[in-house]
Amino acid sequence: MDEFTADAFANRDEPIPVINVSGTDAPSTPSSDGDSKRSRLMHALATSKSNDKSQDGRANSQGSGSGHSLQDRLFAKVLQQVIPSDEPLDGSDLSDKRSSKYINRPGFSLPLMTNNFRRFNARIGVVFVFQNQVIRLVTWKVPSHTLSLLAVYTFICMDPYLLSALPLLLALLFLLVPAFLARHPPPPSALTSPTSPTRYSIAGPPIAPARTIKPASEMSKDFFRNMRDLQNCMDDFSNAHDALISTVTPVTNFSNEPLSSTIFLFLFLASCTLFIASHLLPWRLLALVTGWTAIPLGHPKIQTLLSSQSVYTDHVHPASTTAHSWLEDWIARDIVLDSAPETREVEIFELQRRKSSSPTKEEEEEEHTRQFWESWIFSPTPWEPHAPSRIVGERVVGTRFFEDVACPRGWEWEGKKWELDLGSKEWVEERLVGGVEVEIEGERWVYDIEGEGGGEDGGEQQPGRRGEWRRRRWIRNVKRRILGKREADAVAIAVAAGGGSGGGKGPNVNEAM
Repeated sequence: MDEFTADAFANRDEPIPVINVSGTDAPSTPSSDGDSKRSRLMHALATSKSNDKSQDGRANSQGSGSGHSLQDRLFAKVLQQVIPSDEPLDGSDLSDKRSSKYINRPGFSLPLMTNNFRRFNARIGVVFVFQNQVIRLVTWKVPSHTLSLLAVYTFICMDPYLLSALPLLLALLFLLVPAFLARHPPPPSALTSPTSPTRYSIAGPPIAPARTIKPASEMSKDFFRNMRDLQNCMDDFSNAHDALISTVTPVTNFSNEPLSSTIFLFLFLASCTLFIASHLLPWRLLALVTGWTAIPLGHPKIQTLLSSQSVYTDHVHPASTTAHSWLEDWIARDIVLDSAPETREVEIFELQRRKSSSPTKEEEEEEHTRQFWESWIFSPTPWEPHAPSRIVGERVVGTRFFEDVACPRGWEWEGKKWELDLGSKEWVEERLVGGVEVEIEGERWVYDIEGEGGGEDGGEQQPGRRGEWRRRRWIRNVKRRILGKREADAVAIAVAAGGGSGGGKGPNVNEAM
């Protein structure tokens, strides 16, 4: 199973917590700080098994009272083996000690998922009722209610401080008043007449039991109504998500780079303008005009008028065509993008090792000095005498042949050949390399000096003589190349996983300083 999916949003952090207000027992922790790794691993496995048992028990206890079938349990166990677990096995961070009494993060369990869905569907009706009432308000089902909403919205726009009193008024009108009327119902309509109406009186003791909100029964019509509305809400969300992605993504993902650059420029300028002049805008008037424009657009007659073909042909289409043509002309005239790909300079170091026979300094200056050195490796590091990896005795990393030096991932070679860096003194000074002798002329070798960095054979050294290694720097230009879909997904997965992006075979060349 893939660890990551490219271009997908998922919670890859810790699971969403489940609040448990009735539990009092905290999960057990290791007894001492000096436990071995084996004991911590066994403790983590035991805790995971106990959590699985507790989840199954909670699912059974919170269900309808009957245990799950053997088929459900077997399928749940198979899923637990297939789906990778996010819990650490080393026991390093099993839970938050400050909230271990109240927070529980169970893993995926099919019985627990089924039970939670049934509980959720039995209690989600209040959300659908609220959604239905909002739809009735904005679609002018009862015009007096919609006008009342506009009146309240107008008062809030004129005096935004009234917004602090709105939750309290909602609690009074939709929570406390209906609860009081349920305990003190009005008299039956049979006792009233047009000639002698009976007033509603709040005097006297309560004559009806208090109303409580109960979840819908699983075999009732309300349960299936909630399931129907939940099904439709999932379909609405999926359609809205797809429509938003199909509308926003093409203009913001730089597939059309001039258009995305224009949108970026406009948003940047608008952000800078609002940072400076946002206090000068009449926000109350803007909110009032927006509300009185948006809500009347939901009226059925206006919706019929806007959806007519004549309005689109005579007004909407010409205006959109003019705006689109103006935007394209402005982009073609003012947006200039770099057509040349990005280029950088990379480096590789050719290392040679001295043979057993030690030449004198005069002999090395002669043409036959090549017999005293043998080509050893091509490395991304200069392997200087004071390098930490060399001091601790590690082996130099690289490849034996020049042809095996690979280009970094996402780049390609621009030139056909490597070039010898003639400025050997410059890169030695930039890296603060010590204990070396720089060859200013000739092949630009940089030699180790014995007595400065220390040899690797442990023998006695003579100060001032050239050491065991010499190196020189080769450079080459690379340029960015266009990635395919599969390679781009691989890079995105590597970035999401926090990994690097090395090359293929051979050492990873370094970017030049």
